[in-house]
Amino acid sequence: MTERRRVRIGDLCSRVTSGGTPSTKHAEYYGGSIPWLRTQEVDFNRITDTEVKITEEGLKNSSAKWIPTNAVIVAMYGATAGRIAIAKVPLTTNQACCNLIVDPQKADYRYVYYALMHNYVELSGRAKGSAQTNLNAGLVKEFEIPDFDLPAQKRIADILSAYDDLIENNRRRMEIL
Repeated sequence: MTERRRVRIGDLCSRVTSGGTPSTKHAEYYGGSIPWLRTQEVDFNRITDTEVKITEEGLKNSSAKWIPTNAVIVAMYGATAGRIAIAKVPLTTNQACCNLIVDPQKADYRYVYYALMHNYVELSGRAKGSAQTNLNAGLVKEFEIPDFDLPAQKRIADILSAYDDLIENNRRRMEIL
């Protein structure tokens, strides 16, 4: 059996960026309406809201930046390193998030998400450090996943997304009950 070709994550993205944290010394930077994602919320999930919101002032006075819908987010620091999420709303993130803006001409963002999720152990195993192991954007960009053509990626993602949709619907039903 031949080994499938692999492609670097960075080659599938139009942009790879981290976020930033507004200074906590300025209360006016927090409590706004701008979703601001922290890595503890990145847990192999779809992000539709965040626990913390920042203000326009907080966004302007930090290195936080808007991340578009359907970006794939990789947690880079500590115990959460290597966990993945998909932004289902425009949001901002802290600097511990590596935000992958997938080029739709090169890849299906859902396929990238599932490929990274499937390879979580390998990706998180690349974290470096002594006291706290961390990934960095360079390591994430260099990480390779199986290289399928775009129609095959869409078929794979459609199947896996259908299962995630069922799980999400069942979870909502259980909360209602």
